[in-house]
Amino acid sequence: MDMLRVGVLGVAGTLLAIQFKSGKSEYGIYISVVLSLIIFFCILGRLELMISVMKEIGRYIRLDQAYIGTLIKMLGITYIAEFASGICKDGGYQTIAAQIEIFGKLAVMVLSIPILMTLLNTIKDFLS
Repeated sequence: MDMLRVGVLGVAGTLLAIQFKSGKSEYGIYISVVLSLIIFFCILGRLELMISVMKEIGRYIRLDQAYIGTLIKMLGITYIAEFASGICKDGGYQTIAAQIEIFGKLAVMVLSIPILMTLLNTIKDFLS
């Protein structure tokens, strides 16, 4: 049911923003940003559930909690990068949006380096 509400809210907000595009285009951008923030806060509730499930899975398979934390950080970085990039694209600033996306990808890559090194060490120990 929540998906239906968010979908209707998004479509209604988009249609409202389109009405303002021809006259006062900045109002359309403001509406888009406000709708994006409302949907973002709806997603936060779901993310709390996802985090608790990931921690529970980590306890079952005896993963180091640092790995679970890193995965959660990666999820947050990708979501924030997409969110910010989308708002910049709506505002007509594709170059800034592309730079945000590149930074998000690099940030995820930097976070994944310790996990990759651990994986390579495990493979090296297995092969030796």
